[in-house]
Amino acid sequence: MKRLVAHDFEDILQCAIPVFEGLFPPNHDLVVQSLLYRFTQWHTLTKLRIHSDSTLKLSQKLWRFRDHTCAAFTTTELPKEKAACQKRSAQCPEAHNPPPESSRARVKNFNLNTYKFHAMGDYVRTIRFFGTTDSFTTQIVSIS
Repeated sequence: MKRLVAHDFEDILQCAIPVFEGLFPPNHDLVVQSLLYRFTQWHTLTKLRIHSDSTLKLSQKLWRFRDHTCAAFTTTELPKEKAACQKRSAQCPEAHNPPPESSRARVKNFNLNTYKFHAMGDYVRTIRFFGTTDSFTTQIVSIS
């Protein structure tokens, strides 16, 4: 699932809600279903070039997902990620002295401390001020 574009996310979101239904315990299933619905709504409103303050509910759902659902499950890196980390450590043994417990998969946590999530609070105001992102460009224009 590398190099996905917008229509790929749309296809994934259309299938995700019924696929994920019932995979988690009931109290977590409700959180996951609600989050998937908000992502679908967010994507739809983006396609329609309509965003309002109600779309900020996605942020609230993400925080709830992180605080309640993610905290209830222990997640680790995938075997492929673990193998890549071990391969990097083997290539640079002097730079990395991996402790013996590094042979186990590392714990991975859901991280909301990224710019993408930080900026979500500014999307509505920015879209109202500048317009949608398809109405301007950052491409340098040369005058001939």
